[in-house]
Amino acid sequence: MRYAVLGTGAVGRALAGKLASLGHEVAVGTRDPEATLARVGADAHGNPPVGEWLADHPQVRLLAFADAAESAEVVVNATAGVDSLRALEAAGRDRLAGKILIDVSNPLDFSRGMPPHLDPVDTDSLGERIQRTFPEAKVVKTLNTMNAQIMVDPSRVPGAHDVFVSGDDDGAKKTVAQLLMSFGWPEESVIDLGDITSARGAEMVLPIWLRLMGSLGHLDFNFHIQSARPRA
Repeated sequence: MRYAVLGTGAVGRALAGKLASLGHEVAVGTRDPEATLARVGADAHGNPPVGEWLADHPQVRLLAFADAAESAEVVVNATAGVDSLRALEAAGRDRLAGKILIDVSNPLDFSRGMPPHLDPVDTDSLGERIQRTFPEAKVVKTLNTMNAQIMVDPSRVPGAHDVFVSGDDDGAKKTVAQLLMSFGWPEESVIDLGDITSARGAEMVLPIWLRLMGSLGHLDFNFHIQSARPRA
């Protein structure tokens, strides 16, 4: 299958690399490929330059947002939440129409310093805003509640732990669940929270995730829902 992963940060790289390793055709989207390739030195999070990463992943192409989305069957939004709508607008409404749009971003606002706050929150979500802005896309929110490495390798956390999906299109959610299982997620660990409004809850996990990161001092943790009854 052909995937466009929008975003060149740690999340985008992890997802693009995993998809390519599974035999999918992958393009990573960025606003300006030439400017992206011209960057030298590690970024603010310590990631090596994109050019170095691409040299290690020769099967992955770097394209402008629109070009990446044009050739894709499935689009993954792995951009920073504050930039997501602009990035998707650059990808193009017509290029997203009818396609599954997997949203793994979080609406983190760092304008007031650390820790960041969520915007939107409570009565809205970034997942919903993306679905409203691109009504012909099939938005599925998932994987936003964990570190990028766990997204593509759930075995990093021992024992049972879970991944959530939210979206209005049941067929799209089933397709995304199959993708997650190809990443190594057991079927019973993929929890369908409901329609796209349930993305509010998934996004509101982030404040406690950030506090846990500080308290535990590492990123290799995730959430598990222990239920007294079988899941429906």
